[in-house]
Parts: sequence; structure tokens; C-alpha cells
Amino acid sequence: MKAFLAKYLKVIDRYIIWKYLSTFIFTLAIFSVVMVVFDISEHLDNFLKSGTSLHDIAFKYYAGFIPFYLNYLSPLINFLAVILFTAKMANQTEVVPILTSKASFGRFLRPYFVAASFLFVISFIANVFIIPNTNRLKVDFENAHFGDQTDASKNEVHMQLDKHTYVYVKSFDNTSKSGFEFIMEKYNGDQLTEKLVAQTIQYDSVKRIWHIRTYSDRHVNGLKETMLWHGSTKDTVLDMKPEDFEIRDNAYSAMPMKVLDKNIDKARLRGTGELTDMLFERYHRFIYPFSTYVLTLMGVAMSSRKVRGGIGLPLGIGIILCFTYIIVERFALVFSTKGGAPPFVSALMPNLLFGALGYYLVLKAPK
Repeated sequence: MKAFLAKYLKVIDRYIIWKYLSTFIFTLAIFSVVMVVFDISEHLDNFLKSGTSLHDIAFKYYAGFIPFYLNYLSPLINFLAVILFTAKMANQTEVVPILTSKASFGRFLRPYFVAASFLFVISFIANVFIIPNTNRLKVDFENAHFGDQTDASKNEVHMQLDKHTYVYVKSFDNTSKSGFEFIMEKYNGDQLTEKLVAQTIQYDSVKRIWHIRTYSDRHVNGLKETMLWHGSTKDTVLDMKPEDFEIRDNAYSAMPMKVLDKNIDKARLRGTGELTDMLFERYHRFIYPFSTYVLTLMGVAMSSRKVRGGIGLPLGIGIILCFTYIIVERFALVFSTKGGAPPFVSALMPNLLFGALGYYLVLKAPK
């Protein structure tokens, strides 16, 4: 191992990698403390009113809150770390000897990308396997203690349960788990074979069945039709749950990959309009970690030049660019859901745009 490091990682490489990772960890710690302090000041009244134990606050809410926002702000943290120590190196005339010793700018970038690769692997594992599970803790705690008590139910829901069955619910009450003006139609190809209309349906969470009350059942067989009226209750199993009728803006980020893929397949069949959001979330988990490389490239290109005034100017420009990246990354979902852009293209767009900007900055960087 020592021979490998001595051959491929010289003293200057190890120096830059150490400065990169140590500055990143220090910046990460500062952001963690600041986020927790501001969040406690904002939600202190909620904690006191709900009577939540300190254990639940620490190991349920903040165990999900801290990983989520550190991952969300990781491009900003990474970018600031690169600019801070690289601009300091340039200000202390440490970059000039490297570039004048017959080392190309690409060779100068090597230790940066070694450290960025290490952070990329951590970010990738966190995005795909860890963050969805910690988000579940955060989402469940927020829904239980930070809810605004407004009705989050969907109205006039059309849903496809399988290849032959379609349902419609005019309104749904989350409190009683009841739906009103329920219609279920079954088709054989393009031919209607059965239509069930009910005043109310209610979900039994214990038996995991639906109670259909006061309904009519119409059967169609070619030119023959039969209509039956029932004043009693019919119990049946349907491939839908009360959660399918709730508006859950933060639900997809809390789904493990297997659950998310399963819901994507179900959304393709049902055509509920949530497929784009779930596809974007899936692609985003795999693409977002690549921002480590993009922002590292931009940070080195911007801060490797020695300028008057020290690190203030590159740091200020870097903060503006990084917040711009976060804004574009957040609007990428809007481009997909409202603008009709493919989810994969929308998820990839921030890295493509700022990757091109980073390449341009590298071309203009001192060599």
C-alpha cells in the first residue's frame, strides 16, 4: 500500500487531499451546528407543546434532519471547502510553484478528484441507501408534530388498479378513512363488463379490506345487462390504500429504492399523475452525487489564481454560483412536472449546465 501511494500520490497530492478533506469536514461540522441551532429556535414551541421526549427529538427528528440537510447542502459545503483552502494556497503563492514545475493543470487537479471521488462514493451510498431511511424518521416526526392540521386529501381521484379495473373517488376523508361517491369499472378489452357504484367506502386497517356500503352492481354480457341494488355492506380486497388518496409532498424522498421502484411500477399502471415525481426522485438519487465533481472543478478553476484582497472575492463569487446551482437543482423538478421535460433530463440538467461552466473556467484558469 505504501509503495502504491508513493508511486501515484506524491507529497503535494497527499497535502492537497488532506487539506480538501479536513476543510470539508470542518465546514460540515460548522453547518451542522448552525442548522441545528436555527431549527431548535424555530421549532422549540412545537417541541414544548407536543410534549415530545428529548430522546425522540434527538434520535427520531434530528437523526433524520441532519443527514437530509447535510446531503442537500453538500454541494455548497463541498464548493466552499475547495474555494477556502485553494484560494488560501494561491494567496500564499503555493499554486504558482506547482504550475511552474512542468506540472499541467490536469496534474494539479488529480488530488482534488481523488478526494472528490472519496466524497462521491460516500454521497452515492448515502443518497441511495441511507438518506431514504433517515428521511422516514424525519417525515414521520414532522407529520406527527409539525402538521398544520389542513386537509391533505385528494379530490376526484381516477386510478387504475390492474389491467381491467378502474376506480373513481370524488372525495376522501383521511380521518375516517372513508371515500364518497365511489365507482369501480371492469373491462374486457374495450368492453365494459361490470360497473359498481357506491355512496361510501371505508378502509378497515385491521383486516386490510374495504367496506363498500349502499351500492349498485351492474353486469354487462354483450346485449344482456343485470342491475342489482344492495343496501348492505360488501367487504372486498382492492389494490389501493388510504395513502393513495393523500397529498404527500415529502413521501418519495422517504422511500427506500425497492419501495420507490415498486411504486413507480404501480404509478405506470394507475396513471395517477405521480409517476413524473417518482421518476425524478429515482434519477436524482443517482445523479446528485456527481455534483461533487462538477463543483470541485469549478472551485479549483475559480480560486487557483492569486488576486488582490485575498480569498474574499473568489469566496463571494463562489457562494453566489453555488446558491445558483442549488436553485437550478430545485427548479429541475418544476421543469419536469410543469414544463413537460423528461425526468432524467431534468435531474441531469444542473450538472450539465454547471459542468459546462466548470470546463469553461478551467480553460480560462492560469496554467
